[in-house]
Amino acid sequence: MELLRVEGLSVEIAGKRVLDGVDLEIPKGETHVLFGPNGSGKTTLIKSILGFPDCRILSGRIWLNGTDITSLPTNERVKLGLGVAFQNPPPIRGVKLGDVLQHLTRGVDEMKLTATVNIPAEFLGRDLNLGFSGGELKRSEVLQVLAQKPNFVIFDEPDSGVDVENLEVIGKAVSKFLEKRSGLLITHLGHILRYVKADKAHMLFNGRIVCSEKPGKILDQIMKKGYKWCEKCPKVKKRRQMR
Repeated sequence: MELLRVEGLSVEIAGKRVLDGVDLEIPKGETHVLFGPNGSGKTTLIKSILGFPDCRILSGRIWLNGTDITSLPTNERVKLGLGVAFQNPPPIRGVKLGDVLQHLTRGVDEMKLTATVNIPAEFLGRDLNLGFSGGELKRSEVLQVLAQKPNFVIFDEPDSGVDVENLEVIGKAVSKFLEKRSGLLITHLGHILRYVKADKAHMLFNGRIVCSEKPGKILDQIMKKGYKWCEKCPKVKKRRQMR
């Protein structure tokens, strides 16, 4: 059974079509990775799955664990077990990281949890995401997801803007967390795959998923030829001719 299923999803933002018939299935217990160049629609896909109001769904449906969530508000989707670690979470004054963790953990050892992502205890008294470095921000986001314990989690560019040490900490924490869950990793260059084993990879290009292969195969093509190789792909050319 698919824990997440996206079928024929077309979405526009501010009158511009960004997604054009996206199909995506992630079975229970699997981790998939989504590649794509800047502007391909990765962020819009995330926001659409989360139910952000600026994403106007033109056609298609989204299911989470068998429930049609296409028209549900974001908070109802979260209640059904959807979680996300954002690439650029906003700073929130007056809300302490420790308060958020206390609300989410409910009796879980906070110190043990923070140690998983190497967050010092003094960080719990700081305003959420305020004044954090790039690596601290990423680790804080992952920490909040670990505390939430969603059934399906999206990690949005967990490997962008972090140094080698932070990448290792984040990668190992994400890998362990996904051992018994399903998830989607959004990445541009695939550095996170040094630590996280993905079952399948998808390429999002010009608002459509144009191919799905083993992660190593797609990543190897990206590393050798960049994203330009997608423009020469027979599948992409054929879809352009059909429009």
